[in-house]
Parts: sequence; C-alpha cells; structure tokens
Amino acid sequence: MSQMVQSRRVRAVDLAKFKAEGRKIIALTAYHAHTASILDRHCDVILVGDSLGMVMHGLESTLPVTLEMMILQAQAVMRGTAKALVVVDMPFGSYEASPEQAFLNAARVLKETGAGAIKMEGGAHFADTVAFLTKRGIPVMGHIGLTPQSVNTMGGFRVQGRGPGDEARLLEDARAISEAGAFAIVLEGIVEPVARVIAAADTVTAATIGIGATAACDGQILVLEDMLGLSDRAPKFVKAFGSLRTQIEAAVEAYAEEVRSGRFPADEHTYPPR
Repeated sequence: MSQMVQSRRVRAVDLAKFKAEGRKIIALTAYHAHTASILDRHCDVILVGDSLGMVMHGLESTLPVTLEMMILQAQAVMRGTAKALVVVDMPFGSYEASPEQAFLNAARVLKETGAGAIKMEGGAHFADTVAFLTKRGIPVMGHIGLTPQSVNTMGGFRVQGRGPGDEARLLEDARAISEAGAFAIVLEGIVEPVARVIAAADTVTAATIGIGATAACDGQILVLEDMLGLSDRAPKFVKAFGSLRTQIEAAVEAYAEEVRSGRFPADEHTYPPR
C-alpha cells in the first residue's frame, strides 16, 4: 500500500492561516542553494525572483530574464531548502499572451523545479489568468503597484498611489486577483496610506506582502542582497541589516595582499609528503 508523506514545507494555503492568526509572514529572495539553506531556517516564503537578472547578471531591468534562467535557479533553491514555501517568478513574456500560455509555462516551472507556487505581475486585467491557473492546480501569488516588468510603460521605477484615482485602482487590482484565487499579493512601491487601505480591506482575502508599502501588510519581503548591504544602490524602502559588501571587500583585499607577499598559502594550508 502506498503511504501519504506529510510535507514539511509551508504550503500556499498556509498563508491564509498565518494571516488569520496575525502571524507576520517572513519572505526573502534567493537564487542559490547555499543562501537558500540559510534563509530556510527563518523564512516562511523564499521567492526566486526575476530580480536575479539585475542581481546576478547585472542587467538594467528584469525584462531579459528567461524561463530557463528562472527554472535553473529555482532548482538550486529547492536543493537548499526543506521548510520554506518556494515561489518562482514568471518572467516577462511567459504569461501575458493568454491564460493557456500562462498555464503551460507555470506547469513547466512547477514540474521541473518542485516549487510550491508561481508569482505573476499585474492587477485586475490578469484576474482571468489567475483564475484559470488556480482552477487548474497552480497556486498563484499576485504582484501589484510598482511592477518591474512594466518599467517601460510606467516610465521607470515609479512609486504608485500618488495620482487621482490610484487608490481605487490599486484596491480594485488587489480585490480582483484575490477574488480570482491568488493566495497572496505583493504590494510594491505603493505610498503608505494607500497600501494600508489595501492591507486592511475586507475585500482582499489574500495575504498581503509588502515591499516599499506598509508595516500593516501581513508580511514583508526584500531582495536578500539589498538587505545584506551587498548592493551598490538600494531603494529607499530597503533597510540594510548587514554590511557584507564592506566585509567581502576587506577579505578579498587581505587575501590579495597575502598572496602577493607570499604569506598565503602557509605550511598549514599545504599537504606534507606523509
């Protein structure tokens, strides 16, 4: 007889319970097995974000990121984790054409990586796609506000919610994709009062996860490299919880100096004949 094995991982449906209990959801990005293994002990959600295009490859935006890049890095993150819910970003061009395109690519991501959910950007105009996916077994995390894949039509990375009618539009975006079945919604780069209204809205049943939004969200997410102080420039909403760039540079400088002077490798770093 086959036996059901209880997963140790956080599941998409668990975030609704966290929201109901008032337990804050902890989320960070990761792209490698070794960093993911560190995050796994502390995070409920690990996002394999298309931000890897900028963080890992030095691209100016997330637009050139491919589905293959996302799958490769998600596989690495899955190998380094056992507890956290791993969510994978759907890159630009992999879901916008139709719900059918979105399903085929999202199904491929889940099959090839073993991740627990996908994330896609867009508001009410993508509600039909969210519903199409969730009805077919694909857990969907939404993403509204500052959506980096729309950087060209937005005119840059611009804070959202300051214009007339923006609050009503963003609230409708959140309501529509929540009603369509999204289990969580990232609120990015939204002015605090508007983000607070969305996070508190009875019509938004999905868990809200803020990044440059409000502390009233059900959880928070940051790009790992930003919060570790590894990035050259970080957005206003980032708090650096570490200064690894300085520490890494000091370590590399010390290494280079010891190699040049002949002090490394020393005897204790080499192998004797016996």
